[in-house]
Amino acid sequence: MKPFNVLIALYPQMLATSLTLPFEMLHAGYAFARRHSKEAPKLCLQLMAQTTEPVLAHSGLPFTAKVGLDALDDCDLLILPSLWRNPRPVLRKQEGMIRALAKLDLKRCAMIGVGTGNCFLAEAKLLDGHPATTHWHYAEQFKRDYPKVELKPEYFITQAEGLYCVASLNALADVIVHILENLYGRECALHVQRNFSHEVRKPYEQQRYLEGMNERHPDELIAQVQFWLKNNLSAELSIADIASQFAISQRTLTRRFKQATGLSPNQYWRKLKVQAGQELLANSNLSINDIALELGFNHQALLNKLFAQELGQSPSEYRTLVRKKLFSSDSD
Repeated sequence: MKPFNVLIALYPQMLATSLTLPFEMLHAGYAFARRHSKEAPKLCLQLMAQTTEPVLAHSGLPFTAKVGLDALDDCDLLILPSLWRNPRPVLRKQEGMIRALAKLDLKRCAMIGVGTGNCFLAEAKLLDGHPATTHWHYAEQFKRDYPKVELKPEYFITQAEGLYCVASLNALADVIVHILENLYGRECALHVQRNFSHEVRKPYEQQRYLEGMNERHPDELIAQVQFWLKNNLSAELSIADIASQFAISQRTLTRRFKQATGLSPNQYWRKLKVQAGQELLANSNLSINDIALELGFNHQALLNKLFAQELGQSPSEYRTLVRKKLFSSDSD
């Protein structure tokens, strides 16, 4: 099986944390996957730069690339770290990197730009006509420098096919978890998330801006169904019953819902229930049984099963973890 080749670009004034965090998370995910399946694709993770000379991060830490720009020819995922302060002086000295990026086939190589590292993607014209985000401090300058890019500063994550833009390290962690789930499965992704992201997090799908697929889709009937589902979490109706309410067949509802949202009605409703359950567990003193009833389950075991499937932990484990984080934050 072909290895999954990941490159992390090096250039002066980069933030070392936007390099080391994905490096450690990807290695942890690969180690977990290999322990549980000998069929897991091998992970090949390397540092890449225009030169073999040591590159100093903003902190002064030196990093040395093992491969040059020609390694992009066999790259599956490229990560572009964030830059400290004004990125333009660095960009002017990275023309080779920018030319190489412009030639990449986005159907073959996914890319993650972190903060002002997204300027590399913009300089290579890869973001023209697509949504993007960046660090809030640089948003106005980004708009002026790259008017053809659809900047979405209110989102921490944007996705346009294989182009991921993130505005912060927390958002980067969420995208790495998403990549690991696609590569090695949900159990691996949850393992890494629990070990690297103990704080309360929103799912990747909930916080991204996805080009061509978001809740502002043109299907008005499906938008009405979504609104109904959000406001009737305690309903004990089947998807067939809901389809009947909206005078549509279950088959047509499922097809149109998947086209509009990327999820089946059942998947969407399950995610809404999990998110609502997380909110109630974190912010209320309701018993877990009462929360189950609020979400339309006539028995706590059904809520336990849903949390185990979606989050890899029980509602009580989630509440303990969340409360510990919230209280420790208050005492800082």
